[in-house]
Amino acid sequence: MALKIGDAIPDFEAETTEGPIRFHDWIGESWAILFSHPKDFTPVCTTELGAMAGLMPDFKSRNVKVVGLSVDPIEDHRRWLEDIREVTGNTVTYPMIGDPDLKVAKLLDMLPPDAGDSAAGRTPADNQTVRNVVVIGPDKKVKAMLSYPMTTGRNFDEILRLVDSLQLTAKHQLATPANWKTGEDVIIAGSVSNEEAQKRYPQGWKAPKPYIRIVPSP
Repeated sequence: MALKIGDAIPDFEAETTEGPIRFHDWIGESWAILFSHPKDFTPVCTTELGAMAGLMPDFKSRNVKVVGLSVDPIEDHRRWLEDIREVTGNTVTYPMIGDPDLKVAKLLDMLPPDAGDSAAGRTPADNQTVRNVVVIGPDKKVKAMLSYPMTTGRNFDEILRLVDSLQLTAKHQLATPANWKTGEDVIIAGSVSNEEAQKRYPQGWKAPKPYIRIVPSP
């Protein structure tokens, strides 16, 4: 069964560039992002890890921990991190999971069970499904998932925007419209009746259609 939004993220133990972790304990009471890469020393992924490193203050300010995953050994990760710094100018400070036996990638449904048990000899094309962004809440449940092809670099500003929406809507019974940015108007969730909405928003709301109730962002 494929991992879906709303599922509990599987727990696991793994070695990382920052030492061993048990995933649920590492998340703790924070939000978390796990983003995966098909192989070390690949061009698009090099730029992505550097871009994430440059945005770490923004993720930390949102109480979001970040962990990378690549199905290669820790030793390769550490050598790759120097390339990332040279290419992007950013130093990776978040942990990178080593997964040379493919166990984590399989556990998270990024590789099929029959993919083997070793990263040795596998090409980026063999691992092309190991290219996801998973946003996880403090309750250890999957809040969002994004998958990308190897030829398209991920937009980490969009991932920040996604986190802002997820955190806002987790706290309030609201939804965010297309292209929403922090501070812009939001939509009262459909689960809130008009009677309850009137109590929460006595000033009323804009309603271009009866089922679209727009209010200022809290």
